[in-house]
Amino acid sequence: MTREKLIEKTIDSLSKLPDQKLKEVSDFAEFLLSKIEDRDLTEGIQQLAADSKSFKFLEDEEDLYSASDLKESYK
Repeated sequence: MTREKLIEKTIDSLSKLPDQKLKEVSDFAEFLLSKIEDRDLTEGIQQLAADSKSFKFLEDEEDLYSASDLKESYK
């Protein structure tokens, strides 16, 4: 089913709902949009952090510890 047909079918169904159920559908749609916005924001922040050079200096740091420093090792 195409997006346009699905929207048309949903609008037709919405027009048949009582007011209280229509409010529930509206609240749910807002919830879904909020989740999408939150995901997009999180992905944007992650991309900014990944592209950032703020921690580039850590790549030049020598390793302070190695596997031989461990007291116990789990496999």
